Amino acid sequence: MAEKNYDLVVVGGGPGGYVCAIRASQLGMKTALVEREHLGGICLNWGCIPTKALLRVSEISHILSELDKFGFSAKEVHFDVAKVVKYSRDTANQLSNGVKHLLKKNKVDVIDGHGKLAGQGKVAVEKDGKSVGDLTAKHIVLATGARARTLPNIEVDGEVVWTYREAMVPKKMPKKLLVIGSGAIGMEFASFYHDMGTEVTVVEVMDRILPAEDEEISQFALKSFQKKGMTIHTGAKVGEVNTDKTSATVTVETAKGKTEEIKVDNVVLAVGIVGNVENIGLEGTKAKVEKTHVVVDEWLRTGESGVYAIGDLVGPPWLAHKASHEGVLCAEQIAGLPDLHPLDTNRVPGCTYTRPQVASVGLTEREAKEKGHTVKVGRFPFQGNGKALAMGAAEGMVKTVFDEKTGELLGAHMIGAEVTELIQGYAVAQTLETTEKELMHTIFPHPTLSEMMHESVLDAYGRAIHF
Repeated sequence: MAEKNYDLVVVGGGPGGYVCAIRASQLGMKTALVEREHLGGICLNWGCIPTKALLRVSEISHILSELDKFGFSAKEVHFDVAKVVKYSRDTANQLSNGVKHLLKKNKVDVIDGHGKLAGQGKVAVEKDGKSVGDLTAKHIVLATGARARTLPNIEVDGEVVWTYREAMVPKKMPKKLLVIGSGAIGMEFASFYHDMGTEVTVVEVMDRILPAEDEEISQFALKSFQKKGMTIHTGAKVGEVNTDKTSATVTVETAKGKTEEIKVDNVVLAVGIVGNVENIGLEGTKAKVEKTHVVVDEWLRTGESGVYAIGDLVGPPWLAHKASHEGVLCAEQIAGLPDLHPLDTNRVPGCTYTRPQVASVGLTEREAKEKGHTVKVGRFPFQGNGKALAMGAAEGMVKTVFDEKTGELLGAHMIGAEVTELIQGYAVAQTLETTEKELMHTIFPHPTLSEMMHESVLDAYGRAIHF
């Protein structure tokens, strides 16, 4: 490949990078995207999408386990692990090919290789250690994403000790599994394997699971998972992990100071992620790296002129939709579009696809109080909702947090069936700067789960009707 000139070069084809490239091309910029492995990035190929396919399978497994509740009976129901994995991988591959089509449709040049900064306005591309060529551009966007964090005392061997990649493609279903870390990734795998019949233990160093969520929701989730049969240790530390070819013996120090040895078939390490800041040419530039993330301003600009960074590379929240939003914002800012607004991370909804699901947007109750708000809090349980009862999904709650003086919706927190689909209603409300009165006067269709959103708002002001 000879040196080519572009208006914009994006390094990394994940949900931030490919969206940025498409939007830039739509805005009239000659755009290239450099991707070394999979279009769609970790999210599409090894994260968001294939895990949701797996969780759909485990949801079906759960439904089959309670057929009698709905008046059905079935005998000799079983599953094929290889077919389960194939369903997940086929789903990811289909969408990856879709991204390829979208880039071609939008006239984005896709360059196969590893891209890195190589001087002012230049990206050098390599493939298998050999130079492919150089790209030049006035603007360069780094969207190289992140990878799983590891721990120094735990060796990931890919056979017994897994990261998310190995946990997505098991050769056989473990009888016993230990999950280290109880964030969204850890709890999703815990939920999947538990619903597929595996005995699951979760170890979390913090004092509660899902520590990014509202404390009340975290506590609700803990009780729900324990009721289903999971063993969960919070405030606990993992010591030695000794493995042989087929199992692991893990030493755990519990919150009470007791030491336990847990023997399992597999261990999933889910202790966060680190940004891919290495080998992308940051050395010798004015771009700064803090810990494992590139520092940017409100418009995604690094300290190096003409170089931007987006997505997981620039830090939390580590979510695909946040990366995509930043990709669009970055392209539009480069194009000079008027009336743009920097990303407010408090308005980025988060979703965890466990059973029950968890979703939230905005401030937790504690965060709102710590920021000086006098709050009004509303709650509504799933058991008071007709649609939830009809679905056989009466476990859950909706919680809303308002500023008492202004009526501003500060945060919304949900746990229960399909809440990952409901949360966007509150996200839209926050974006429109809606008050409690406007939400109260909004008509919610009946019978729907969304009625609980209305009732929670009403409850914050002592006006709940159905509970």
